[in-house]
Amino acid sequence: MSTFQAPKGTYDLLPPDSATYLAVREAIAGPLKNSGYGYIETPGFENVELFARGVGESTDIVTKEMYAFETKGGDRLALRPEGTASVLRAALEANLHKGGNLPVKLWYSGSYYRYERPQKGRYRHFSQVGAEAIGAEDPALDAELIILADQAYRSLGLRNFRILLNSLGDQECRPVYRAALQDFLRGLDLDDDTRRRVDINPLRVLDDKREYVQKQLTGAPMLRDYLCEACKAYHEQVRELLTAAGVAFEDDEKLVRGLDYYTRTTFEFVHDGLGSQSAVGGGGRYDGLSEMIGGPALPSVGWALGVDRTVLALEAEGIALDIPAATSVYAVPLGDEARRVLFGAVTELRRAGVATDFAYGGKGLKNAMKSANRSGARLALVAGERDLAEGVVQLKDLTSGEQTPVALDAVVDEVRRALG
Repeated sequence: MSTFQAPKGTYDLLPPDSATYLAVREAIAGPLKNSGYGYIETPGFENVELFARGVGESTDIVTKEMYAFETKGGDRLALRPEGTASVLRAALEANLHKGGNLPVKLWYSGSYYRYERPQKGRYRHFSQVGAEAIGAEDPALDAELIILADQAYRSLGLRNFRILLNSLGDQECRPVYRAALQDFLRGLDLDDDTRRRVDINPLRVLDDKREYVQKQLTGAPMLRDYLCEACKAYHEQVRELLTAAGVAFEDDEKLVRGLDYYTRTTFEFVHDGLGSQSAVGGGGRYDGLSEMIGGPALPSVGWALGVDRTVLALEAEGIALDIPAATSVYAVPLGDEARRVLFGAVTELRRAGVATDFAYGGKGLKNAMKSANRSGARLALVAGERDLAEGVVQLKDLTSGEQTPVALDAVVDEVRRALG
Protein backbone atom coordinates (compact mmCIF):
# COMPACT_ATOMS: atom_id res chain seq x y z
CA MET A 1 0.00 0.00 0.00
CA SER A 2 1.20 3.52 -0.83
CA THR A 3 2.06 6.02 1.87
CA PHE A 4 -0.40 8.38 0.20
CA GLN A 5 -4.16 8.20 -0.26
CA ALA A 6 -6.63 10.11 -2.42
CA PRO A 7 -7.60 13.43 -0.80
CA LYS A 8 -10.69 13.39 1.41
CA GLY A 9 -13.90 13.63 -0.58
CA THR A 10 -12.32 12.40 -3.83
CA TYR A 11 -12.08 8.98 -5.45
CA ASP A 12 -10.03 7.02 -7.95
CA LEU A 13 -11.91 5.62 -10.91
CA LEU A 14 -10.55 2.15 -11.67
CA PRO A 15 -11.42 -0.79 -13.93
CA PRO A 16 -13.86 -2.43 -14.22
CA ASP A 17 -16.09 0.33 -12.73
CA SER A 18 -14.47 2.98 -14.94
CA ALA A 19 -16.01 1.33 -18.01
CA THR A 20 -19.48 2.19 -16.68
CA TYR A 21 -18.50 5.84 -16.21
CA LEU A 22 -17.13 5.98 -19.74
CA ALA A 23 -20.34 4.42 -21.10
CA VAL A 24 -22.43 7.01 -19.22
CA ARG A 25 -20.36 9.88 -20.64
CA GLU A 26 -20.71 8.49 -24.15
CA ALA A 27 -24.47 7.99 -23.75
CA ILE A 28 -24.95 11.59 -22.61
CA ALA A 29 -22.71 12.94 -25.37
CA GLY A 30 -24.36 10.87 -28.12
CA PRO A 31 -27.56 12.92 -28.58
CA LEU A 32 -25.51 16.15 -28.45
CA LYS A 33 -23.16 15.03 -31.23
CA ASN A 34 -26.20 14.24 -33.38
CA SER A 35 -27.70 17.70 -32.77
CA GLY A 36 -24.98 20.08 -33.88
CA TYR A 37 -23.00 20.41 -30.63
CA GLY A 38 -19.21 20.57 -30.99
CA TYR A 39 -16.77 19.48 -28.29
CA ILE A 40 -14.95 22.09 -26.17
CA GLU A 41 -12.34 21.64 -23.45
CA THR A 42 -11.33 24.37 -20.99
CA PRO A 43 -8.61 24.61 -18.30
CA GLY A 44 -9.20 23.01 -14.91
CA PHE A 45 -8.69 26.39 -13.25
CA GLU A 46 -9.75 29.95 -14.06
CA ASN A 47 -9.52 33.46 -12.68
CA VAL A 48 -11.43 33.63 -9.37
CA GLU A 49 -13.34 36.67 -10.59
CA LEU A 50 -14.88 34.71 -13.48
CA PHE A 51 -16.80 32.56 -11.00
CA ALA A 52 -17.43 35.37 -8.51
CA ARG A 53 -19.14 37.42 -11.22
CA GLY A 54 -20.76 34.60 -13.16
CA VAL A 55 -21.80 32.05 -10.54
CA GLY A 56 -22.60 34.75 -7.97
CA GLU A 57 -20.86 36.13 -4.91
CA SER A 58 -23.79 35.12 -2.67
CA THR A 59 -23.77 31.47 -3.68
CA ASP A 60 -22.40 28.74 -1.43
CA ILE A 61 -20.21 27.67 -4.34
CA VAL A 62 -18.27 30.95 -4.29
CA THR A 63 -18.44 31.82 -0.58
CA LYS A 64 -17.80 28.37 0.91
CA GLU A 65 -16.99 25.69 -1.65
CA MET A 66 -14.54 27.09 -4.20
CA TYR A 67 -10.92 25.94 -4.15
CA ALA A 68 -9.14 29.27 -4.58
CA PHE A 69 -5.39 29.92 -4.47
CA GLU A 70 -2.77 32.50 -5.35
CA THR A 71 0.00 31.65 -7.81
CA LYS A 72 3.66 32.56 -7.39
CA GLY A 73 3.01 35.37 -9.82
CA GLY A 74 0.21 36.77 -7.69
CA ASP A 75 -2.72 35.64 -9.83
CA ARG A 76 -5.89 34.62 -7.97
CA LEU A 77 -7.15 31.37 -9.50
CA ALA A 78 -9.77 28.76 -8.62
CA LEU A 79 -10.34 25.15 -9.58
CA ARG A 80 -13.48 25.21 -11.71
CA PRO A 81 -16.60 24.51 -9.59
CA GLU A 82 -18.88 24.36 -12.66
CA GLY A 83 -18.58 24.45 -16.44
CA THR A 84 -20.82 27.16 -17.91
CA ALA A 85 -18.77 30.24 -17.00
CA SER A 86 -15.59 28.65 -18.38
CA VAL A 87 -17.25 27.60 -21.64
CA LEU A 88 -18.78 31.03 -22.20
CA ARG A 89 -15.44 32.71 -21.40
CA ALA A 90 -13.69 30.47 -23.95
CA ALA A 91 -16.33 31.14 -26.61
CA LEU A 92 -16.03 34.90 -26.10
CA GLU A 93 -12.24 34.80 -26.08
CA ALA A 94 -12.22 32.88 -29.38
CA ASN A 95 -14.92 35.17 -30.87
CA LEU A 96 -17.07 32.16 -31.75
CA HIS A 97 -20.12 34.39 -31.49
CA LYS A 98 -18.89 36.65 -34.33
CA GLY A 99 -19.15 34.05 -37.07
CA GLY A 100 -22.81 34.88 -37.69
CA ASN A 101 -23.89 31.28 -37.14
CA LEU A 102 -25.74 31.57 -33.85
CA PRO A 103 -26.36 29.81 -31.60
CA VAL A 104 -22.90 28.43 -30.91
CA LYS A 105 -23.63 24.90 -29.66
CA LEU A 106 -20.95 23.28 -27.50
CA TRP A 107 -20.63 20.24 -25.25
CA TYR A 108 -17.94 19.32 -22.74
CA SER A 109 -16.94 16.66 -20.24
CA GLY A 110 -14.60 16.90 -17.28
CA SER A 111 -13.92 17.06 -13.56
CA TYR A 112 -15.12 19.85 -11.25
CA TYR A 113 -14.25 20.72 -7.67
CA ARG A 114 -16.19 21.97 -4.66
CA TYR A 115 -15.23 21.89 -1.00
CA GLU A 116 -18.34 20.17 0.35
CA ARG A 117 -19.08 17.76 3.18
CA PRO A 118 -18.33 14.39 1.55
CA GLN A 119 -21.25 11.98 1.34
CA LYS A 120 -22.57 9.42 -1.10
CA GLY A 121 -23.45 11.18 -4.33
CA ARG A 122 -21.69 14.41 -3.33
CA TYR A 123 -17.91 14.56 -3.61
CA ARG A 124 -15.29 17.29 -3.64
CA HIS A 125 -14.22 16.09 -7.07
CA PHE A 126 -16.97 15.06 -9.47
CA SER A 127 -17.53 14.47 -13.16
CA GLN A 128 -20.05 16.14 -15.45
CA VAL A 129 -21.07 16.25 -19.09
CA GLY A 130 -22.50 19.60 -20.08
CA ALA A 131 -23.98 21.41 -23.08
CA GLU A 132 -24.38 25.11 -23.89
CA ALA A 133 -26.27 26.86 -26.70
CA ILE A 134 -24.89 30.40 -26.84
CA GLY A 135 -26.32 33.44 -28.59
CA ALA A 136 -30.01 32.81 -29.22
CA GLU A 137 -33.22 33.43 -27.28
CA ASP A 138 -35.58 30.71 -28.46
CA PRO A 139 -37.91 28.44 -26.47
CA ALA A 140 -37.07 25.66 -28.93
CA LEU A 141 -33.45 25.71 -27.75
CA ASP A 142 -34.53 25.32 -24.12
CA ALA A 143 -36.82 22.47 -25.08
CA GLU A 144 -34.13 20.88 -27.29
CA LEU A 145 -31.64 20.63 -24.45
CA ILE A 146 -34.18 19.16 -22.03
CA ILE A 147 -35.25 16.63 -24.67
CA LEU A 148 -31.62 15.64 -25.40
CA ALA A 149 -30.93 15.04 -21.72
CA ASP A 150 -34.12 13.01 -21.43
CA GLN A 151 -33.05 11.01 -24.49
CA ALA A 152 -29.61 10.35 -22.98
CA TYR A 153 -31.03 9.08 -19.68
CA ARG A 154 -33.53 6.84 -21.44
CA SER A 155 -30.84 5.42 -23.72
CA LEU A 156 -29.13 4.20 -20.53
CA GLY A 157 -32.34 2.47 -19.48
CA LEU A 158 -33.25 4.94 -16.72
CA ARG A 159 -36.98 5.40 -16.12
CA ASN A 160 -37.45 6.58 -12.51
CA PHE A 161 -36.31 10.16 -12.99
CA ARG A 162 -38.43 13.31 -13.07
CA ILE A 163 -37.95 16.65 -14.81
CA LEU A 164 -38.76 19.71 -12.67
CA LEU A 165 -39.44 22.93 -14.58
CA ASN A 166 -39.82 26.57 -13.62
CA SER A 167 -39.37 30.10 -14.94
CA LEU A 168 -37.29 32.67 -13.03
CA GLY A 169 -38.47 35.66 -15.04
CA ASP A 170 -36.21 38.29 -16.55
CA GLN A 171 -34.77 41.74 -15.80
CA GLU A 172 -38.21 43.31 -16.19
CA CYS A 173 -40.30 41.19 -13.84
CA ARG A 174 -37.86 39.56 -11.43
CA PRO A 175 -36.87 42.78 -9.58
CA VAL A 176 -40.52 43.30 -8.61
CA TYR A 177 -40.77 39.76 -7.31
CA ARG A 178 -37.38 40.08 -5.62
CA ALA A 179 -38.57 43.08 -3.61
CA ALA A 180 -41.80 41.30 -2.57
CA LEU A 181 -39.85 38.20 -1.53
CA GLN A 182 -37.37 40.28 0.47
CA ASP A 183 -40.21 41.93 2.36
CA PHE A 184 -41.59 38.48 3.23
CA LEU A 185 -38.24 36.95 4.20
CA ARG A 186 -37.22 39.85 6.46
CA GLY A 187 -40.14 38.96 8.72
CA LEU A 188 -38.85 35.41 9.31
CA ASP A 189 -36.63 34.02 12.04
CA LEU A 190 -33.41 33.44 10.08
CA ASP A 191 -29.73 33.19 10.99
CA ASP A 192 -27.29 35.97 10.10
CA ASP A 193 -25.85 34.25 7.01
CA THR A 194 -29.33 33.69 5.57
CA ARG A 195 -30.32 37.29 6.32
CA ARG A 196 -27.31 38.46 4.34
CA ARG A 197 -28.43 36.21 1.50
CA VAL A 198 -31.88 37.86 1.63
CA ASP A 199 -30.19 41.18 0.82
CA ILE A 200 -27.97 39.80 -1.96
CA ASN A 201 -30.08 37.12 -3.66
CA PRO A 202 -33.34 36.28 -1.87
CA LEU A 203 -34.31 33.59 -4.41
CA ARG A 204 -31.50 31.44 -3.02
CA VAL A 205 -33.35 31.24 0.30
CA LEU A 206 -36.13 29.32 -1.45
CA ASP A 207 -33.49 26.68 -2.26
CA ASP A 208 -32.44 26.32 1.39
CA LYS A 209 -32.85 22.64 2.34
CA ARG A 210 -32.98 23.17 6.12
CA GLU A 211 -36.34 22.12 7.57
CA TYR A 212 -36.75 25.11 9.89
CA VAL A 213 -36.30 27.45 6.90
CA GLN A 214 -38.66 25.52 4.63
CA LYS A 215 -41.39 25.55 7.31
CA GLN A 216 -41.28 29.35 7.43
CA LEU A 217 -41.53 29.65 3.63
CA THR A 218 -45.19 28.65 3.66
CA GLY A 219 -47.10 31.55 2.18
CA ALA A 220 -44.07 33.07 0.45
CA PRO A 221 -44.91 35.01 -2.72
CA MET A 222 -44.67 32.86 -5.85
CA LEU A 223 -42.71 34.02 -8.87
CA ARG A 224 -45.43 32.81 -11.26
CA ASP A 225 -47.67 35.60 -9.93
CA TYR A 226 -45.07 38.21 -10.92
CA LEU A 227 -43.98 37.00 -14.36
CA CYS A 228 -44.38 39.58 -17.14
CA GLU A 229 -46.41 38.64 -20.20
CA ALA A 230 -43.29 37.99 -22.29
CA CYS A 231 -41.89 35.54 -19.73
CA LYS A 232 -45.26 33.81 -19.34
CA ALA A 233 -45.52 33.36 -23.11
CA TYR A 234 -41.93 32.14 -23.40
CA HIS A 235 -42.38 29.60 -20.61
CA GLU A 236 -45.62 28.34 -22.08
CA GLN A 237 -43.90 27.74 -25.42
CA VAL A 238 -41.23 25.64 -23.69
CA ARG A 239 -43.93 23.62 -21.95
CA GLU A 240 -45.85 23.11 -25.20
CA LEU A 241 -42.75 21.94 -27.08
CA LEU A 242 -41.87 19.43 -24.37
CA THR A 243 -45.43 18.12 -24.28
CA ALA A 244 -45.53 17.78 -28.07
CA ALA A 245 -42.27 15.80 -27.91
CA GLY A 246 -43.78 13.43 -25.35
CA VAL A 247 -41.40 14.50 -22.59
CA ALA A 248 -43.12 14.54 -19.20
CA PHE A 249 -42.25 17.28 -16.69
CA GLU A 250 -43.48 18.69 -13.40
CA ASP A 251 -43.96 22.39 -12.68
CA ASP A 252 -41.96 23.32 -9.55
CA GLU A 253 -42.56 26.89 -8.43
CA LYS A 254 -39.74 26.80 -5.84
CA LEU A 255 -37.07 25.55 -8.22
CA VAL A 256 -34.35 28.22 -8.40
CA ARG A 257 -31.11 26.16 -8.66
CA GLY A 258 -27.89 27.17 -6.94
CA LEU A 259 -26.35 29.65 -9.37
CA ASP A 260 -27.12 33.34 -9.73
CA TYR A 261 -26.93 33.56 -13.52
CA TYR A 262 -30.18 31.75 -14.38
CA THR A 263 -33.07 33.62 -16.04
CA ARG A 264 -36.41 32.41 -17.38
CA THR A 265 -36.30 28.63 -17.99
CA THR A 266 -34.74 26.58 -15.21
CA PHE A 267 -34.97 22.82 -14.83
CA GLU A 268 -33.64 19.92 -12.83
CA PHE A 269 -33.49 16.16 -13.29
CA VAL A 270 -34.11 14.27 -10.06
CA HIS A 271 -34.10 10.56 -9.26
CA ASP A 272 -36.17 9.37 -6.33
CA GLY A 273 -33.86 6.43 -5.68
CA LEU A 274 -31.00 8.64 -4.47
CA GLY A 275 -32.42 9.93 -1.18
CA SER A 276 -31.74 13.52 -0.17
CA GLN A 277 -29.14 14.01 -2.93
CA SER A 278 -31.75 13.38 -5.61
CA ALA A 279 -30.56 15.77 -8.34
CA VAL A 280 -28.71 14.06 -11.17
CA GLY A 281 -28.45 17.13 -13.40
CA GLY A 282 -29.98 20.43 -14.28
CA GLY A 283 -29.62 23.76 -16.00
CA GLY A 284 -31.47 26.65 -17.52
CA ARG A 285 -31.32 29.88 -19.44
CA TYR A 286 -28.69 32.50 -18.53
CA ASP A 287 -29.36 35.48 -20.76
CA GLY A 288 -27.28 37.99 -18.80
CA LEU A 289 -24.14 35.97 -18.01
CA SER A 290 -22.15 37.21 -21.00
CA GLU A 291 -22.51 40.82 -19.87
CA MET A 292 -21.61 39.82 -16.30
CA ILE A 293 -18.21 38.59 -17.46
CA GLY A 294 -17.53 41.50 -19.82
CA GLY A 295 -19.00 40.23 -23.09
CA PRO A 296 -21.82 41.43 -25.33
CA ALA A 297 -25.47 40.47 -24.88
CA LEU A 298 -25.65 36.76 -25.72
CA PRO A 299 -28.81 35.04 -24.49
CA SER A 300 -27.90 31.40 -23.81
CA VAL A 301 -29.12 28.16 -22.27
CA GLY A 302 -27.40 25.00 -21.06
CA TRP A 303 -27.21 22.10 -18.64
CA ALA A 304 -24.78 19.85 -16.81
CA LEU A 305 -25.50 16.21 -15.94
CA GLY A 306 -23.58 14.49 -13.17
CA VAL A 307 -21.81 11.31 -14.27
CA ASP A 308 -21.37 10.13 -10.67
CA ARG A 309 -25.03 10.75 -9.87
CA THR A 310 -26.16 9.03 -13.05
CA VAL A 311 -24.15 5.92 -12.13
CA LEU A 312 -25.85 5.92 -8.71
CA ALA A 313 -29.24 6.22 -10.45
CA LEU A 314 -28.40 3.19 -12.59
CA GLU A 315 -27.51 1.25 -9.44
CA ALA A 316 -30.74 2.36 -7.75
CA GLU A 317 -32.76 0.93 -10.67
CA GLY A 318 -30.65 -2.21 -10.81
CA ILE A 319 -29.44 -1.45 -14.34
CA ALA A 320 -26.20 -3.08 -15.47
CA LEU A 321 -24.98 -1.61 -18.74
CA ASP A 322 -24.02 -4.00 -21.51
CA ILE A 323 -20.34 -3.13 -21.75
CA PRO A 324 -18.17 -5.14 -24.17
CA ALA A 325 -15.14 -6.85 -22.64
CA ALA A 326 -11.95 -4.83 -23.02
CA THR A 327 -10.26 -7.87 -24.55
CA SER A 328 -11.61 -10.22 -27.23
CA VAL A 329 -8.49 -12.32 -27.81
CA TYR A 330 -5.71 -13.30 -25.39
CA ALA A 331 -2.41 -14.62 -26.77
CA VAL A 332 -0.47 -17.23 -24.78
CA PRO A 333 3.08 -18.02 -26.03
CA LEU A 334 4.97 -21.09 -24.79
CA GLY A 335 8.65 -20.39 -25.36
CA ASP A 336 10.79 -17.58 -26.77
CA GLU A 337 10.12 -18.27 -30.45
CA ALA A 338 6.38 -18.43 -29.77
CA ARG A 339 6.60 -15.05 -27.98
CA ARG A 340 8.13 -13.49 -31.08
CA VAL A 341 5.62 -15.03 -33.48
CA LEU A 342 2.52 -14.49 -31.35
CA PHE A 343 3.49 -10.90 -30.54
CA GLY A 344 3.53 -10.25 -34.28
CA ALA A 345 0.08 -11.85 -34.60
CA VAL A 346 -1.19 -9.68 -31.73
CA THR A 347 0.06 -6.56 -33.50
CA GLU A 348 -1.72 -7.55 -36.72
CA LEU A 349 -4.97 -8.28 -34.86
CA ARG A 350 -4.87 -4.89 -33.17
CA ARG A 351 -4.26 -3.18 -36.51
CA ALA A 352 -7.32 -5.04 -37.80
CA GLY A 353 -9.40 -3.57 -34.96
CA VAL A 354 -9.55 -6.69 -32.77
CA ALA A 355 -9.11 -6.02 -29.03
CA THR A 356 -6.19 -8.28 -28.16
CA ASP A 357 -3.97 -8.77 -25.11
CA PHE A 358 -0.77 -10.75 -24.50
CA ALA A 359 0.57 -12.94 -21.70
CA TYR A 360 3.47 -10.75 -20.59
CA GLY A 361 6.10 -11.73 -18.07
CA GLY A 362 6.79 -15.29 -19.21
CA LYS A 363 3.78 -16.87 -17.47
CA GLY A 364 3.35 -20.64 -17.61
CA LEU A 365 0.37 -22.10 -19.47
CA LYS A 366 -1.82 -22.53 -16.39
CA ASN A 367 -1.37 -18.98 -15.08
CA ALA A 368 -1.61 -17.51 -18.57
CA MET A 369 -4.95 -19.22 -19.18
CA LYS A 370 -6.23 -17.93 -15.83
CA SER A 371 -5.31 -14.44 -16.97
CA ALA A 372 -7.07 -15.05 -20.28
CA ASN A 373 -10.29 -16.01 -18.48
CA ARG A 374 -10.05 -13.05 -16.09
CA SER A 375 -9.61 -10.66 -19.03
CA GLY A 376 -13.07 -11.53 -20.33
CA ALA A 377 -11.64 -12.63 -23.68
CA ARG A 378 -13.71 -14.95 -25.85
CA LEU A 379 -10.74 -16.53 -27.61
CA ALA A 380 -7.17 -17.54 -26.78
CA LEU A 381 -4.28 -17.95 -29.20
CA VAL A 382 -1.84 -20.56 -27.86
CA ALA A 383 1.41 -21.61 -29.53
CA GLY A 384 4.40 -23.74 -28.57
CA GLU A 385 7.39 -25.17 -30.42
CA ARG A 386 5.43 -28.07 -31.96
CA ASP A 387 2.70 -25.68 -33.23
CA LEU A 388 5.27 -23.41 -34.86
CA ALA A 389 6.99 -26.36 -36.48
CA GLU A 390 3.68 -27.18 -38.13
CA GLY A 391 3.10 -23.55 -39.12
CA VAL A 392 -0.02 -23.15 -36.92
CA VAL A 393 -1.29 -21.68 -33.65
CA GLN A 394 -4.13 -23.07 -31.56
CA LEU A 395 -7.34 -20.99 -31.53
CA LYS A 396 -9.28 -21.83 -28.36
CA ASP A 397 -12.87 -20.86 -27.58
CA LEU A 398 -12.75 -19.96 -23.88
CA THR A 399 -16.47 -20.59 -23.44
CA SER A 400 -16.80 -24.05 -25.02
CA GLY A 401 -13.17 -25.13 -24.62
CA GLU A 402 -13.04 -26.14 -28.29
CA GLN A 403 -9.57 -25.77 -29.80
CA THR A 404 -8.69 -25.56 -33.51
CA PRO A 405 -5.31 -25.29 -35.28
CA VAL A 406 -5.08 -22.20 -37.51
CA ALA A 407 -2.43 -21.43 -40.09
CA LEU A 408 -0.18 -18.54 -39.10
CA ASP A 409 -1.03 -16.53 -42.22
CA ALA A 410 -4.79 -16.97 -41.59
CA VAL A 411 -4.95 -15.90 -37.92
CA VAL A 412 -6.62 -12.52 -38.53
CA ASP A 413 -9.30 -13.93 -40.84
CA GLU A 414 -10.04 -16.92 -38.59
CA VAL A 415 -10.24 -14.79 -35.45
CA ARG A 416 -12.65 -12.38 -37.15
CA ARG A 417 -14.79 -15.29 -38.31
CA ALA A 418 -14.83 -16.83 -34.84
CA LEU A 419 -15.82 -13.50 -33.26
CA GLY A 420 -18.61 -13.07 -35.80
